[in-house]
Amino acid sequence: MLYNINPLLSPDLLHILRSMGHGDQIVIVDANFPADSHAQRLVRLDGANATQALEAIVSVLPLDTYVEAPVHTMQVVGDPQAVPEIVAEFYQIASNGPGGEVPHQSIERFAFYEQVKNAYAVVVTNETRLYGNVILTKGVIG
Repeated sequence: MLYNINPLLSPDLLHILRSMGHGDQIVIVDANFPADSHAQRLVRLDGANATQALEAIVSVLPLDTYVEAPVHTMQVVGDPQAVPEIVAEFYQIASNGPGGEVPHQSIERFAFYEQVKNAYAVVVTNETRLYGNVILTKGVIG
C-alpha cells in the first residue's frame, strides 16, 4: 500500500502513467469502445466507471499546458455541439486539478478512433453511459 494513491491506480496503470512522457496521451474508454483493436497498451479497470478512472488518473497526472487542449472527448454523432452529461463531468473533473480550468475539445468519432490508435495507452472501464471516452495529454511538472 502507498499513501495518497487512489486504489484504482493498479501497479500496471501506475507504471504506464510514470513511463509516459510529455505529450504522450492516455485514453479512458467506456465498455462499448473497441479498445482491444485500437490500443498499443491496454489496462482494464473493470470495477470502475470512466469518471472514477479519470479522477484517479488526474490525481497524479499533470495535464499539458503547451497544447491548445489537453482533454479531448468524442463528438455526438449527428449533433457535434451536444455535450452529454458524462462529458460535462469529464471537463469538471479535469479542471479540479492543481492547474484549474483545463481547455478541452471534442472531435469527430472516427478522428477520435484514429487518435486513440496513436495513444500511449488505453484504460477500459465498465462505463455504460454513451460517449464515456476521454483522451488526456500528459504535461510536465515544473
